[in-house]
Amino acid sequence: MGEESLRKRRGEDNRKEDGQSIQSHEPQTMNLQKQAKLFLGICMIVGTIIGSGIFVSPKSVLANVGAVGPCLTIWAACGIVATLGALCFAELGTMITKSGGEYPYLMEAFGPIPAFLFSWTSLLVTKPSSFAIICLSFAEYASAPFYPGCDPPQVVIKCLAAAAIVIITIVNAVSVKLGSYLQNVLTAAKMIIVTIIIVSGIVLLAQGKTENFKDSFKDSKISVSSLSLAFYNGLWAYDGWNQLNYITEELKNPYRNLPLSIIIGIPLVTVCYVLINISYFTVMTSTELLQSQAVAVTFGDRVLYPASWIVPLFVAFSTIGSANGTCFTAGRLVYVAGREGHMLKVLSYISVKRLTPAPAIIFYGAIAIIYIIPGDIDTLINYFSFAVWLFYGLTILALIVMRFTRKELKRPIKIPIIIPVIVTLVSILLVLAPIISAPELAYLYCVLFILSGLIVYVLFVHFKFNWPRKISKSITMHVQMLLEVVPAEEVTE
Repeated sequence: MGEESLRKRRGEDNRKEDGQSIQSHEPQTMNLQKQAKLFLGICMIVGTIIGSGIFVSPKSVLANVGAVGPCLTIWAACGIVATLGALCFAELGTMITKSGGEYPYLMEAFGPIPAFLFSWTSLLVTKPSSFAIICLSFAEYASAPFYPGCDPPQVVIKCLAAAAIVIITIVNAVSVKLGSYLQNVLTAAKMIIVTIIIVSGIVLLAQGKTENFKDSFKDSKISVSSLSLAFYNGLWAYDGWNQLNYITEELKNPYRNLPLSIIIGIPLVTVCYVLINISYFTVMTSTELLQSQAVAVTFGDRVLYPASWIVPLFVAFSTIGSANGTCFTAGRLVYVAGREGHMLKVLSYISVKRLTPAPAIIFYGAIAIIYIIPGDIDTLINYFSFAVWLFYGLTILALIVMRFTRKELKRPIKIPIIIPVIVTLVSILLVLAPIISAPELAYLYCVLFILSGLIVYVLFVHFKFNWPRKISKSITMHVQMLLEVVPAEEVTE
């Protein structure tokens, strides 16, 4: 199916950077379009991190520490943790220049089983549920202006969220460029609402609205468990600091653009988050913020009225941008898992005309829509964060392990060993803290689901029974004809 044209269209993309030691000794797959430049890298980090989190998490962080001073300190500290974690991923991403984020790192350090468990958990739980939750947040904010004084009907919210998932999935399956342009536009819209809130807060501070910052550490409730849960909620708003590593194969000059995107993107987000929280506290006391149903909307009503409608509008843009960034990157994770034989092989196929991993992105969107259907997804939110930090910690541990077991690998970026040690300890604390301070069955269910991946691995990946292959062969044939996709072309260097 057009193999000659694929060779021509691939062009120079087959050339690899010197020092990509892991890739250079194995057959290479046809590269995805390398449209992701430095600006897109920064937009991807900013666009994915600043989503619904900053409009939801301030309430949870404040509830755990009880005062303005510790709350702002936690937000700044979360930014430091996210930056340190991202630097660890920068070393991993330039040492192992493969798409799929944590997946290839776990594969190289610990072998196929932990890598499979990561892909199993990510593909079926954490990534699609995160996508669904973000789109539900978008739907709530987008529909709010049409239902003044009351909550929008659940049917409207779910249909709007499903429509958002379908549109974002189609955009990313059709074109890398189109997905990139959409990300740039939505990031611009997102920064507009962030700027409006920050500038409004600075103006209010200049006018002397500082009474809520007096004795800012008074009445604080500081303990190991409360601090841990505050970090838990704060870091949830920062989630996405590792996202650029999912598209390493698509970055032009990843040795330069990956660390630069992190160094510029994460501190930019940290400054924005702290200033946004300061802005909230200029018009709301701690008690009022805790009683607010939607912090950003309350801020808009008090500061921007009668133009307060722009807040839910731009927050909707913010969340849809976050959802687009998540889809853009996680679709590549499905693609890599299919390429490694850990999912249906057809998921690693590439569109002949579009040169995008269309089956992987469509699969991801379909699973996300399934999560829209249940009425209550609060449980999913709980064990989403639990599972995410479990694998973040395991991935950073992989970096430490490979410093001793894979010394021959070239490391264009090499960070001090103390940084991954700190991040590993923080991740252990974040995983254990909710279990110790507020044990729930959701965490047990999460662990059981992750371990159930072992059964799937043994039956379908390790032993490779014939009957699943016969079924998948028929599915692959029909998907190929429907989507016009082919296996990624293998070229020996």
